[in-house]
Amino acid sequence: MSNTFPAASGHWHNRYLLMRHGHSLANQQGLIISTPEHGLAGFGLSSRGREQLDGLLSDWCWAIPARILHSDFRRTTETAARIAQHFGLRFEADTRLRERHFGALEGEGDYRYAEVWARDARDPAHRHAGVEAVAEVAARMTELIADLEQHHAGETILLVSHGDPLQILLTALEGRELSQHRERDPLAPASVTVL
Repeated sequence: MSNTFPAASGHWHNRYLLMRHGHSLANQQGLIISTPEHGLAGFGLSSRGREQLDGLLSDWCWAIPARILHSDFRRTTETAARIAQHFGLRFEADTRLRERHFGALEGEGDYRYAEVWARDARDPAHRHAGVEAVAEVAARMTELIADLEQHHAGETILLVSHGDPLQILLTALEGRELSQHRERDPLAPASVTVL
């Protein structure tokens, strides 16, 4: 499996806004919640996350999206729903935007992310403890962008996902080694990054 992806050509058919979900109950409790079993029905936005979105929407400084795609986890669905309601838009789940699966670390304290990221830096194809490989996350995320580029043009598209997948996507689109995805500044909850 390749360790790098081609850099973006510089010409996009669409404009992309990448958004990390608002502060969630998983963030609040310091837990790794990465499986559909736990993430679809539970661990939605915290009160802090809802406040973050209220502030973001009142100060929205980006193009208004024509389309909103989101991970089907509760925290990302609630984030997308609040934005869609604000702008009077529909929103659609896409499982390629899901959280990175952290395998046997599911439900553990979020301090355990550090050991996975240390392994990522040595080998982005590793699946230690059943963790989804960085290269696999990059493949599904870049596949989504490629599909959108093929089927849409001239749109502003908001993609609501999770911290790790978005950082991996950005690293892949920059053409950098996927092992370097944690060298980027972490994406804050409810932050928006323009491609």
